[in-house]
Formats: sequence, C-alpha cells, structure tokens
Amino acid sequence: MSDSIAFHTRTALAEGLRELFKQLEHRLSLLRPLTVYLAGGMAVHLYTANRVTTDVDAEFAGRVMLPQDVLVDVVLEDGTPRVIYLDTNYNPTFALMHEDYQEDSIPVDLGLEHIQVRVLSPTDLAVSKIARLADNDREDIRALVAAGLTSADEIEARATHALGGYVGGMAMLQANLRDAVEIAREAERHPTAEPVHRQQRPRG
Repeated sequence: MSDSIAFHTRTALAEGLRELFKQLEHRLSLLRPLTVYLAGGMAVHLYTANRVTTDVDAEFAGRVMLPQDVLVDVVLEDGTPRVIYLDTNYNPTFALMHEDYQEDSIPVDLGLEHIQVRVLSPTDLAVSKIARLADNDREDIRALVAAGLTSADEIEARATHALGGYVGGMAMLQANLRDAVEIAREAERHPTAEPVHRQQRPRG
C-alpha cells in the first residue's frame, strides 16, 4: 500500500513542519543524518491534508538535546494563524506500538539536509491512537481508513499482535481496540460520512 502513497507536503502545515525541522537542523548543528519518526496529528495531516494540529510528535533515532523554543508561525489555507512546535514530552512508549513500527515507517522527502523524516505507516499510525482513543484519535482512525490508506482488518491484526508488548490496563485497551475496529468498519462502509461522536467509556 505504501507504494501508492503521495504525501501532502505543500500545505501550510507541511511547509511549517519543513521549516521547523530546518531550524532544528541548525540548532543541533547536525553533521550527519538523523532519522526522525513522525507520529500524531501531523503524520495524519501528511497522509490526508485534513488534520489540523500544531504540536509535532517526533521520535529521534539518536540522543539529542531538543531545544524548547523552536517555533514556526504559519497561516493556514483559511487564513487562521497557528504556531507549530515540537512536543518535547512525546514518548512512543505510552502508545500501543507494533514492534516493527520503525522498520515499516515510510520516508517522506521534505527537502532537508540532515534530518531524514519517516512517517509511521497508516496502519501503525491508527494503532498508535488506540491506547488513548480521544475524539481526535477516533477521527484520525476514521480519516486514514476513509482515505483507503488502511483497513479495519489491518488495524485489528496489527494491534492484536502489538498487545503482547503493551504494559498497562489491558481491559481498557481491548475495549478501545474494539471501538477502533468499529470506527474503521464504519469508515469503510461510509467513507464520506461525517464522524459520529460516541460517548467515551469511563476511565479509571
């Protein structure tokens, strides 16, 4: 499926992401390639061009001291001003992740000199949303499936395999997985329908 993916790299948010990483290259004084694995809403935006987010969830394949003040001002296509920033608290271990998520990530060319950006595959990106499954996570799963980038069966199989390496509340996670698969199946049946916001299960 990755062979047919065309990333949306010319939107205002994508241009802001490019500038953010360019600033980071300069601030880190990089002299050799550094791989970055992109997740979260910005990854969804690169796939669908619909998701609007300002924080960048990125995992770095190396020990780097990330500056706290790398910010990029952008104006969205509708004229809304936003500030894009790097979420220095992002930690992929808090999410449900398949053990091969880095290996199966997909490179995206942002025209950078030293930072090599790889985006979580659509299926792994959907799986990473399951542990939290907030409203925006539900919408992201739906958008990825509606765009034909992944499927309910792929998400269910990948997430089920990933459960073996997860540490946390398994009952809640399995309930979230069932909800995520239901969301994906609904998106397959009605890809152009507006998302339905269901009441979230109590967490405790």
